[in-house]
Parts: sequence; C-alpha cells; structure tokens
Amino acid sequence: DNVDLGDLMFSLCYLPTAGRLTITIIKARNLKAMDITGASDPYVKVSLMCEGRRLKKRKTSTKRNTLNPVYNEAIVFDVPPESIDQINLSIAVMDYDRVGHNEVIGVCQVGNDAESLGRDHWNEMLSYPRKPIAHWHPLAEVR
Repeated sequence: DNVDLGDLMFSLCYLPTAGRLTITIIKARNLKAMDITGASDPYVKVSLMCEGRRLKKRKTSTKRNTLNPVYNEAIVFDVPPESIDQINLSIAVMDYDRVGHNEVIGVCQVGNDAESLGRDHWNEMLSYPRKPIAHWHPLAEVR
C-alpha cells in the first residue's frame, strides 16, 4: 500500500579528513496534510544511527502551515572515517502539534543498510568526498 506522503530533498556531504558528515535539508514537496486545516507544520528530525542505536539527533526549524516547506538547513555530525561504514541516517519529517504529540508524516533512510535510493545516495556521497550530492527521496510510512 503505497501512500503518497511526499518527498524530501536533501544533500549529503562527507569530509573524510575532518570526519564531518553534513546533511543539508533543502526542501520537501507534496507533504501529506496532517492538520484539519489541510496543511501541516513540518520539521525534519535527523538521527545518526549506528548498528540500530541512536547516537545523536538534530532537527530543523518548524515551517508553519505548509505542505512544501523550504529549509536550507545544514546539520553536521562528527563521524570518523573508520566508522562511516557502520553509520545510517534516519530522517523523519514530523508535523509539529501544539496540542498532543508531534506526528510522523514520513521517513527515509540513507546509509549502507538503507534500501535502493538511500544506499545509492550514500555511496555516491562516499565516491565524491567534499562534494554535496542532492537527491529527492520519497517518504515512506513508519514501520
């Protein structure tokens, strides 16, 4: 059952010498409306995962009342070159709610353990160090 939850564009860039992994959340499009008003208040939460454990998490600002938010926000993680192969990024687009709790609109993953596009994007980043590589990723439902 493939629900259209929207797409997220982000770029990945790895600096092996500095051991810095930068993910720049660029924008999202056609997000699924989560509020009764037919819009959402989306923000993006990025978790740095290693063998299923969450090491760090960061998030972008919240964009009010839009299904096509533009962020252009860079999130930097320190990842030494010897651990880059064990790392995955888990990216969730969330809907901010003042009442109750924030809901997940959709997720995607990049890294060695990710599927298809998530793995290709990661490998492309590793093949071209110091160069930001941007792609659209379709959002998936949370398993």
